[in-house]
Amino acid sequence: MSSTYNEKLTAFIKSGINDKPVSPRHDPFWQSLRSTGTELWLDTGDMDEAEANWTAEMTALTTNNTLLNNEIQKGIYDGFVPGALQLVSHLAVEEQVKEIAFILNARHGLRLAKKFGGLVSVELHTDTAHDIDAIVSYGLRYRELCPEQFIVKVPYTPEGLIGARLLHEKGVRINFTLEFSARQNALVTLVARPDYLNVFLGRIGAFIADNRLGDGSGGGENAVLSSQSWVTRLSGETGSKTRQIAASLRNYNQLDLLAGTDVYTMPPKVAAAGRKTLTGLFDSRLTQRYEVPLNGEADGLAIEKLWDVPNSVIELGRKLGKELPSSGSEIVRMAHEAGLGDMFPVMSKEDNERIMKEGKIPVLASWKERILSGELAIDTLLTLAGLASFTSDQKQLDDRIRGLIG
Repeated sequence: MSSTYNEKLTAFIKSGINDKPVSPRHDPFWQSLRSTGTELWLDTGDMDEAEANWTAEMTALTTNNTLLNNEIQKGIYDGFVPGALQLVSHLAVEEQVKEIAFILNARHGLRLAKKFGGLVSVELHTDTAHDIDAIVSYGLRYRELCPEQFIVKVPYTPEGLIGARLLHEKGVRINFTLEFSARQNALVTLVARPDYLNVFLGRIGAFIADNRLGDGSGGGENAVLSSQSWVTRLSGETGSKTRQIAASLRNYNQLDLLAGTDVYTMPPKVAAAGRKTLTGLFDSRLTQRYEVPLNGEADGLAIEKLWDVPNSVIELGRKLGKELPSSGSEIVRMAHEAGLGDMFPVMSKEDNERIMKEGKIPVLASWKERILSGELAIDTLLTLAGLASFTSDQKQLDDRIRGLIG
């Protein structure tokens, strides 16, 4: 992209943003939770929903492809798209769509930043998930738009590890996303060295419950707490100061069960339910480990991989972190050679179509034999399903843009 184009685009994205900044109140309930060491983020792109729950103790908002799509489908930017089209009319149609999607994401992120005054996590287009150059290019463009407040979300893929590390070295703040285990985050900490990383614990519980392996309790919480311990230890080794996010909170009780975790991303409904129901007396749970009720159907599925981190993962992470490969395929090859092929499995076109069809929570019956064989693991399967779900929502957003630009 030429500097002239970027200058015009930046001016257009920033033009006419007039959202009135909120004047948040202090709340002893959230102050108590903050006192355990937990930073509080709201997980929404809805301006009104965020304002109804925002307090002075909250420091950021996070969006994703799903949440942004929810806002775009309301039609609030339909009148903004024709002006964007004029700027990108020199590009091929599919590139126009991708650029306008970036423009809308950035525009909405800037509005959130101005209204609430905190950090805002902004999402990359899912088409960039396996494209190192695109990850770096869009990451830098986001940083240029709002260097003080934007955090760029990069997904857990082999190319994402490399792209996030390159952006980290250029001073771009990164929120590494779509992880489901301590071992994934140990690797991310050593290789990508982001500012933030995640465990989507709600989906872990849903996978266990929906596939009738147990009642869904404990597994996601243990993955978060184990990951927190490893990330703190390993980021001290790298000097990256990576912070753990407990993401995808599904139940207000998790506000208490995970107190002390570096960051919560809280859906407004969970935050509101916690505020209404819990006592507001919080203590750190960082040394806690929870029972994970499972039945015989879970035998052999190695669910403990969600919270256990073997030496082989640490050794691979240190090796990749010391000499960063230039391609995602090289990371995949090295993982397989290290006996960790289930962290980066080779999937067929049919596999990916099945994952897309099944949605956020995979159907265990489709994958059980491959998990039992060690070819695949629950954390990786959930990552692939999460990216597929975001891709589906991104397509809905893109289709709306196509309809608007004709």
